[in-house]
Amino acid sequence: MISSSNFGKIVITITVFGALVFGIRFVNASQERKSSTEKKEQPQPGTIKFAPNAPQLSALKIAVAEEIPLPISDMVNGRITYDENLTSRVTSPILGRVIALHAEIGDKVQRGTVLVDIDSADLATAEADWRKAQADELRKKLSYDRAKTLFDGEVVARKDFESADADYLQSKAETKRAHLRMKSLNASGKEDGRFGLPSPISGIVADKQINPGLEVRPDLPNPLFTISDLSHLWVIVDLPENTAANIHTGQLIRIETDAYPGESYTGKVTLVGLTLDPNTRRVQVRCAIDNRDKKLKPEMFARVSFIADDGAKKAIPLPNTSIFVDGLSSYVFVETQTGTFEKRRVNIKVKGYEKSYVESGLTKNERVVTEGAFLLNAEVASDAH
Repeated sequence: MISSSNFGKIVITITVFGALVFGIRFVNASQERKSSTEKKEQPQPGTIKFAPNAPQLSALKIAVAEEIPLPISDMVNGRITYDENLTSRVTSPILGRVIALHAEIGDKVQRGTVLVDIDSADLATAEADWRKAQADELRKKLSYDRAKTLFDGEVVARKDFESADADYLQSKAETKRAHLRMKSLNASGKEDGRFGLPSPISGIVADKQINPGLEVRPDLPNPLFTISDLSHLWVIVDLPENTAANIHTGQLIRIETDAYPGESYTGKVTLVGLTLDPNTRRVQVRCAIDNRDKKLKPEMFARVSFIADDGAKKAIPLPNTSIFVDGLSSYVFVETQTGTFEKRRVNIKVKGYEKSYVESGLTKNERVVTEGAFLLNAEVASDAH
């Protein structure tokens, strides 16, 4: 039988033991909750997160991924030129002196518009020859008519009639020659030796090498005016042999210029050279490009990429500074949230000197680290250890 004093001791012991067990369980539960919370907040492998004011963020550059048609090779250098099918370099067909200018660089002209007036002694001589030939033809025609009338009346001999006929035919030929000379100068009907140099095509005056008082002649080394339709331009590209073999007429191109970074233009291959330059071992390819906004200028340099025939296949261009190799695979860092970056494996379809084209692993409009990817990869590696 337990005494009252011993019973009290047993109750106290049980109470202390229960409190001890409850305390241990409470501590264990608290630690489990804390461990669970810490595990939830810990970044996934390959992911790194920075505080909003972290200094590492200042070393990063981020760009939005854009999708373009997949090219068949890396970009090559090209040169923008006039479309020679829509360009005319105007020179003076006669010797003379400039007395008036009617067109300046940037002016839009129509075919036949007078660009400049030239005072020409040669034209005055041609005009005099034409008038003289016309008068001689008229005189010999009258002589021929008289000879024919007399010959029909058996008054003159056949020899005299044939001589008048020959003289008349010669005068007609001389008149025609003088007239064609005037027509070639586009100066028919002029009588004062003043020659108006016309524009042979419609377009814009792109260049002018003429001033008032300048002595002009047909053998000048430079044209007086260059007139072209600048809404259509050519891009000339010299391609290596191995690349030119995959290019054909009608193939689409995409060009970029230093003048307009971030902008691109599309065009089409119009001619692939039939011969190889023995000095450069390259084939010249000519492409046509639409320039309706007149932003592109002749003699600009351009970077050209040739689009694969399956234009529906897309790729994401990235600068090579955004791509790094880890093991046997290529990776980039994608900003999934503000300050949070995920290491992403990508498949490179075309690798170029400055830019590469990602076929898979990224989607359009994702934010990709273009500078600082190696820094992030070092941070991820240090966290893993």
